[in-house]
Amino acid sequence: MYLLHTSLGLWVLFIIVPIVLGMYAQARVSSAYQKNLGVPSRGRITGEEAASAVMRSAGITDVEIVEVPGQLTDHYDPSEKRLALSSENFRGTSLAAVGVAAHEAGHAIQHKVGYAMMTVRQNLVPAMRFAAPIAYLFCGFGFMFLGRAGGLLGEIGLAALAVLTLFQLVTLPVEFDASRRAKAQLVNLGILERDEMKGVNETLDAAALTYLAAFIASLGNLLYLLSILSGGRRND
Repeated sequence: MYLLHTSLGLWVLFIIVPIVLGMYAQARVSSAYQKNLGVPSRGRITGEEAASAVMRSAGITDVEIVEVPGQLTDHYDPSEKRLALSSENFRGTSLAAVGVAAHEAGHAIQHKVGYAMMTVRQNLVPAMRFAAPIAYLFCGFGFMFLGRAGGLLGEIGLAALAVLTLFQLVTLPVEFDASRRAKAQLVNLGILERDEMKGVNETLDAAALTYLAAFIASLGNLLYLLSILSGGRRND
């Protein structure tokens, strides 16, 4: 009975709590984004123009800004030197659009200056792409079955989750730093007035919470599988 309660407690702590946090983070970022998507910036500058201005201020002239479909599909690709903005943020003049666009431009600045954590993250991308499907397979088919199988299968799952967790951990400072750079440049360049930054802060801070939630979820999965494997070894 004690072991059952312990296992249930670990499951709630490492699996259920991170899931609830992730759901909260997604709801918060969706709410903050939609709210500030309806608040136009006074300067009526588009997201594309804001990203371009932020990059020019850092001496970046060789990054292509492109429009991509979808919502919050914005990203910066350092291998192609391409900054992709969803249509709402590429063409929009809202506080959300300008904030998200400037954030992606912050990644371009990180690339130009050789920000160390971004370099580490990029070096981890090949390993993450290989490990992620294996890690999600463990999550999808249940830790109790795959974990108690032990042996090589358990070790593979543990290694995959470790890589995914490390990638999520390194992602945190990269995203936080990009937002810091974006917020500073939006004010310094006169793109937004200081009182408009409330909407940008709300949007970017909510987005940052999703990265934190993703890391906590990966770490919880890793620790839960480790507890299962450790328990199995003790029983042997």
